Amino acid sequence: MADSATSFPMTRIGNLPVSRMLCGTNCFFGHSHISQARSTWLRRYFTTDRIVEVMHAMAEEGINAAVSASIPEMRTALDGLKQQTGYEMHWIATPCGNTLDELLDNIRATADLGAQVCMPHTSYTDSALCIKEGRINGAEQISELTRELGMLTGWSTHRPEVITVSDAAGYDMDAYIQPFNSIGFLCAVETDWMARVINNTPKTVISIKPLGAGRIMPPTGLGFVYQNLDPRHTVCIGCLSPEEAKEDIALARAYIAGVEPEVELQKTRSKATLETG
Repeated sequence: MADSATSFPMTRIGNLPVSRMLCGTNCFFGHSHISQARSTWLRRYFTTDRIVEVMHAMAEEGINAAVSASIPEMRTALDGLKQQTGYEMHWIATPCGNTLDELLDNIRATADLGAQVCMPHTSYTDSALCIKEGRINGAEQISELTRELGMLTGWSTHRPEVITVSDAAGYDMDAYIQPFNSIGFLCAVETDWMARVINNTPKTVISIKPLGAGRIMPPTGLGFVYQNLDPRHTVCIGCLSPEEAKEDIALARAYIAGVEPEVELQKTRSKATLETG
């Protein structure tokens, strides 16, 4: 792996060192959470080269892992990053499946694609959750197969109960993926409850949707998640351009360090009367 131009604060998933900001990929593959028109544009815009361009900007700043669906297109992008720039990123993959057998097959495919971390997607995880019985269907088989295939494991979920049930059941998991943001977008309970659940688990949590899929300004969204999460957790964010990546990373560095970042206000004609001096 090429040496990063700069380092970034780190945490761990199991025995794997990961940066406290991760590269999100929904925008790369046309999942806008805004509209069909936006998703269509994203799929047309993000060629492999443009994906690599954004990932390169993040890797240069010490971001060392990406989170995505378990798809060959992500393997192509990761290989392109290495070939074109010399940088590598760890791959945290989220395979899905309508049944346990289908999921297990997709976990095997995930290993074949070379992911380091395998965390079944919320579309399986949340449907397999049995709160009253305190279990998640197939958990033991999932973790056992994932370990046999040499990957770290965990759950991707939109339900905080997955975290509490999994911890209470003692499942062999390294991490969780959970939405967390200042407006509660895709969060199942209030933000103070979400923060408590995340910070109470001994596992590493990957906080996704920190900007509410584009609904929250970066200083507001990143300030909220980093100020409310323990340092052992990390934040996954998607960026549309290298410029956006650099800006978000600078904000994250400041909030992690506990200092107020210098943010250039966006000036328009309508704000001219707000200027002083």
